[in-house]
Amino acid sequence: MSRVTHPASKKRRESEPTWDVAYLFPEQGDWSEEEYLALDSNRLVELSDGNLEVLPVPTESHHLILAYLYGLLNEFVHAKDLGTVIFAGIRVRLWPGKIREPDIIFMMKENDHRRGEDFWQGADLVMEVVSGDPKDRERDLKKKRREYARAGIPEYWIVDPAEEQITVLRLSGKRYVTHGEFRRGSVATSPLLPGFAVDVDGAWSQKRRTGPNGRKRRN
Repeated sequence: MSRVTHPASKKRRESEPTWDVAYLFPEQGDWSEEEYLALDSNRLVELSDGNLEVLPVPTESHHLILAYLYGLLNEFVHAKDLGTVIFAGIRVRLWPGKIREPDIIFMMKENDHRRGEDFWQGADLVMEVVSGDPKDRERDLKKKRREYARAGIPEYWIVDPAEEQITVLRLSGKRYVTHGEFRRGSVATSPLLPGFAVDVDGAWSQKRRTGPNGRKRRN
């Protein structure tokens, strides 16, 4: 007599994680750069002192703001032949065992030797569009501020849609100082790239808001 499997039991078994596969990977705290670089994933994953940090899945607004900023910076840099701009996905090695994936990365032409196929050795300017996730806010606003300064990255833009503020930091010695905190009605500027400017209202116009009918609408 064959046994009848209850649908609920079958569903519970199928939804259980494949633990055996997880055992094929290093435990948190034990990841090496080689193991991290060999990781094949469609998620943004960073390496921090032997630990993997999986970043939140970007929202549509995040992508639209990122595309706006990338377009402006890329156009400015290429018009003046200043270097290379790349958006999220390229790895930046800050120091051994610390690899981040900033939203936007710029490298001066004279530093081309620091660019690589698998990762860049540092950068000259990075931008992060902060998500609403509390851990991501902590990481971008505080942790990465310390890390990018330690790595000697001359300029760091923190783009915060929740506060509708763009904070531009410049490196002074081993720490960042605030070049400017730019809100609506102002234009964010760069001390590293004189002449480069971002209309703050233009950045926030990329966000999506909820209309009276509950549907999403653009600003």
